Amino acid sequence: MKTLNDFNFEDKKALIRVDFNVPLNDAFEVTDTTRIQAAKSTIIKVLEDGGSCVLMSHLGRPKGVEEKFSLKHIVAEVTKVLGVQVKFIEDCVGEKAEEAVANLASGEVLLLENLRFYEEEKKGDVAFAEKLAKLGDVYVNDAFGTAHRAHASTTIIAQFFSENKCFGNLLAREIESIDKVLNNSEKPVLAVLGGAKVSSKITVIENILDKVDHLIIGGGMTFTFVKAQGGTVGDSICEDDKMDLALEILKQAKAKNVQIHLPVDVIAADDFSNDANTQVIDVTKIPDGWQGLDAGPKSRENFDAVVNKCKTILWNGPLGVFEMESFSEGTIALGHSIDNATKNGTFSLVGGGDSVAAVKQFGFAEKVSYVSTGGGAMLEMLEGKALPGIEAILK
Repeated sequence: MKTLNDFNFEDKKALIRVDFNVPLNDAFEVTDTTRIQAAKSTIIKVLEDGGSCVLMSHLGRPKGVEEKFSLKHIVAEVTKVLGVQVKFIEDCVGEKAEEAVANLASGEVLLLENLRFYEEEKKGDVAFAEKLAKLGDVYVNDAFGTAHRAHASTTIIAQFFSENKCFGNLLAREIESIDKVLNNSEKPVLAVLGGAKVSSKITVIENILDKVDHLIIGGGMTFTFVKAQGGTVGDSICEDDKMDLALEILKQAKAKNVQIHLPVDVIAADDFSNDANTQVIDVTKIPDGWQGLDAGPKSRENFDAVVNKCKTILWNGPLGVFEMESFSEGTIALGHSIDNATKNGTFSLVGGGDSVAAVKQFGFAEKVSYVSTGGGAMLEMLEGKALPGIEAILK
């Protein structure tokens, strides 16, 4: 696996695919700099070697050229995070871009305009990728969030760099962290899978059953498993058409000696609202008119015991509707349990949009071993799929 450390960038222009698809408010100010911070060490390494950086990214889902999706809005914030004045050019290919790159001195950083202003980017157009390739001596992919897409700037471009391509620090760390959980983990290994639907996690569950010793299932997925085993789930979210599959997963887990842990009690509500009436109730006996929206106190206790005996933990998905304060305690309690295990030497990886949002919201981001930056990409890796953006560098 070629990384930044295999190159000296002195007098070289590094063409770096970053993921600066950051949230902006109505005043076009960046509201979360996590993705910019994540790319910093890669950029600084190139500059410290005596090279220059040409950064390319997408932002949002523009239909053609849309001013509100221009990367010019983030230049000030990228400058602030890097501590280096960032130049900007209002195109990402063609004469203007090539001229700006030609004039770039060692130690300088240039940000190109939004790649998705060109539909060729998402189509994986070879001619467009070749135009991008003219803008650097070495291609560095540091965008894990888009590594599962065969776009021009994430995958197709790599063919124009033969040996001069590598992973950036962020992407290398992502690959190593997921590999550590799936292939090089210290046992016992625990996966915590939450979220609303079994259907969205089937392939993940099937792929990781061979790699884990314990599997905690929480969130809305719980109720499909509970109902499949004869429990009553009231008005809780439930995929009736996936009940046979849930039973099959339980059967497979038993055959592979994987212990599955489901909530035993839940915080049930009479409405999907923060102000609803609530009660703690047995997960198998939820009455009509009530829905389970969080893991109950006994479940949290059980999960804590499992977490603290495991040496490797993957957390993907919350245990309840954590966005509502009344139903956030299960997810917070799990965060505390994983924090405690991590302090005692456990390797903990958190990934997937909702769980990342939860660890940030409740202050656990610095208390786990690694927080993944790519939701879809991470899920595909957990499903055992080869990611085109990664394969292109390995070729």
